[in-house]
Amino acid sequence: MQSTELDTQQFLNSLNTALVMVDNRLNIVYANHAGEALFETGRKQLCGHRLDDFFLPGNIDTTRLRAALRHGEDFTENEIRLCFRDNRNVMVDLTVTNLQLEEGARLLFEVKKIDQQKRISRENLQNAQHYAARELVRGLAHEIKNPLGGIRGAAQLLEKELSEEHKEFTQMIIEQSDRLRNLVDRLLGPNSLPRFNWSNVHQALEQVRSLMRVDSETPITIIRDYDPSIPPLMIDADMIQQAVLNIVRNSIQALTESETPDPQIRLVTRIERQMTIQGNRHALIAKIKVIDNGPGIPSEIKDTLFYPMVSSKQNGSGLGLSISQTLINHHGGKIDVESHPGHTEFVIYIPIDRKETDNDE
Repeated sequence: MQSTELDTQQFLNSLNTALVMVDNRLNIVYANHAGEALFETGRKQLCGHRLDDFFLPGNIDTTRLRAALRHGEDFTENEIRLCFRDNRNVMVDLTVTNLQLEEGARLLFEVKKIDQQKRISRENLQNAQHYAARELVRGLAHEIKNPLGGIRGAAQLLEKELSEEHKEFTQMIIEQSDRLRNLVDRLLGPNSLPRFNWSNVHQALEQVRSLMRVDSETPITIIRDYDPSIPPLMIDADMIQQAVLNIVRNSIQALTESETPDPQIRLVTRIERQMTIQGNRHALIAKIKVIDNGPGIPSEIKDTLFYPMVSSKQNGSGLGLSISQTLINHHGGKIDVESHPGHTEFVIYIPIDRKETDNDE
């Protein structure tokens, strides 16, 4: 019997579908591994607590659940959004089944995250668009740089033939040529290969936090919520720092320009299990979240947010997020974003490789 129960537990824990069971008081009594991942906490922190304790007020219709318990009704809802108290939003298909066990009436929730399928489709589309945009930009950039160098050189030669009073015009040509060249170089993005080393990702985040505390003129609260269990990662720490820095600067600009009351940015790290990125399956993924309570991303630029020269900021160049995307792509990772008024969340996913030790055989 014990062997059968163990096999059942292993089977339930191997499912991608989140299973969560509650008793007649709507207290959680069971969750499989996918259920724990859905709540982003362990079974000990789940069992014994009320189901609606984990969600924003009004997100869980407890009246309907109690009615389902009384009448023994099952029901299914498609494409509903679960809003957790930590401001996570998950789109799911939900099936609720009544069970009559020796311990009494139970409700079993089968939760299938449909965000993942949409995310994979969106990721494939983003990768194709990002590649196409990069190739287009690279082609245009090289076409611009060649005549630009000629213009600058001609201005320098012309300057030698002009009187002092007219040299200001050639200087203007040279300065504007240099400005355009710098812009083109930024459009081309990082041209150096990453230098990978085993690094603690939190050190890079702390560097970002320190820079923002010094640079930002607006008093913005930066909250840290780190997972200390994340192991050292094989990364280029400088590239990760730059990628996060670009995102944080965008958040600060959005908070400042919108004059958001009590502006906050949260830096959060977590571990994600069993995730596919760029067609590769990874057992462990490090997640870096940059969350702000600003006005949200305008709907008209959501689909092109990572394109070069796309920005909703008054003085934005639209290159920061594109560069961040390229830097994270160098690490075999990706960037996702979810945004609505009052909550914008950028999530950087970086695969976790196993660090070999001297004791490994």
